[in-house]
Amino acid sequence: MGFGVYIHWPFCLSKCPYCDFYKEVRKNVPQDEIIAGYKRELDFYYQYTSDKVVSSVFFGGGTPSLIKPENIAALIDYIAGRWKTAPDCEISLEANPNSDYPQMFADLRRAGINRLSLGVQALNEADLRFLGRTHNLAQAYQAIDEVLQNFDNHSLDLIYARPQQKLSDWEKELEQAASFGLRHLSLYQLTIEEGTVFARKGIKALDDEAAGEMYLFTEDYLADKGIYKYEVSNYARFGFASRHNLLYWTGQDYIGIGPSAHGRFCFSGFKGNLEQKPRDRKISRTSLYAENFSPLVSTLSSALKPEKSCIEGEPEQKRRDKEISRTSLYAENFSPLVSTLSSALKPEKTCQEGNSGQLQYPIYYASTYNCQLEELSQTEKAEELLLMGLRLVDGIDKRRFKACCGLDFDGFVNQERLKYLCSAGLLVDTPEKLRAAREGFLVLNELIGQLCP
Repeated sequence: MGFGVYIHWPFCLSKCPYCDFYKEVRKNVPQDEIIAGYKRELDFYYQYTSDKVVSSVFFGGGTPSLIKPENIAALIDYIAGRWKTAPDCEISLEANPNSDYPQMFADLRRAGINRLSLGVQALNEADLRFLGRTHNLAQAYQAIDEVLQNFDNHSLDLIYARPQQKLSDWEKELEQAASFGLRHLSLYQLTIEEGTVFARKGIKALDDEAAGEMYLFTEDYLADKGIYKYEVSNYARFGFASRHNLLYWTGQDYIGIGPSAHGRFCFSGFKGNLEQKPRDRKISRTSLYAENFSPLVSTLSSALKPEKSCIEGEPEQKRRDKEISRTSLYAENFSPLVSTLSSALKPEKTCQEGNSGQLQYPIYYASTYNCQLEELSQTEKAEELLLMGLRLVDGIDKRRFKACCGLDFDGFVNQERLKYLCSAGLLVDTPEKLRAAREGFLVLNELIGQLCP
């Protein structure tokens, strides 16, 4: 099993008009003080996870490329001084193309970053301005060149389905993106979220039909270039799927450091007294990580909805459905890439046999800022495994599902609705796995809501 450390740097020099993540616009940030606080958080979580081996570290935000390279190096060294780290530990950082100082990418590489995710978002000047980006196209191209020179593992973020965007225009940007030689692409559909600048201005999203056409075209176009979809909004060349994000999507352990960061982990070696603090259940039920959720393409048509929805009933269920619809929907088709995940996805012997001879399943804890812990119920863990696992092209391994939460998958999901959705060609169910079909990825949020018991 992998174990990841997510470090959230919420600070930005400006906030993009489409962004609804937790961020703070500040120019003067007391970095040394904040880094010291991060180290205290790491110390807190270490007492519960000291037996784990760190397989990935992810600096997300916000704009973590604003962190001084010496502070990034200090955090990486601090983590390595506490936990054992895998020899091939993936250490990622999100960066913007423009910077206040030269040699930023070379400095990041020397600080210990070995995977760089570049937030370009558009490959034409007009849409860069529309999206409120502070870099121009020339700066984007220069940054891509420098990333390729300094890193062997790299990713590019783009936003598509912009208002009035045509498929032919998106094809041109995809052609460019595929030509750079980058290992990974994260492609997010633009949605207009409540409370954002775009929402206040009355900006309208591209209609669902056009957005869905772009989504399916993207999958086919990139596959022809050797870049395969392995998760609803993520595409990679063989062997370069994001190992850190796969921890989230496959229900493995990770801790989150910094404001708005979340974690999920189980532990067995802790000898002290666990003090659980009240947990923000809205955050902990669905917001499994801070950096890389993407909105959905569309909702399920009325013709495909069963008469009764699993979200009908008490108010908490309705709130949960709303949360699910905001956090997840994208995924992809089968590809050779999935084979690289096989060893990571095999269930380990996480179940322990007690004195009664009955299997005891691992106890998972949700963590939220600032160092708050609360035990997850089996049902909560199962919901998260369902929510995250269907994002993957490979879907949900039923055997591993039970190993993680102690519940039988086929007994957990609503079987009547499952059969209906399979017959509609949206899901593919086998004795070993459940995965979304090609068309199912367009309505993934709705599928998840329908499967919840």
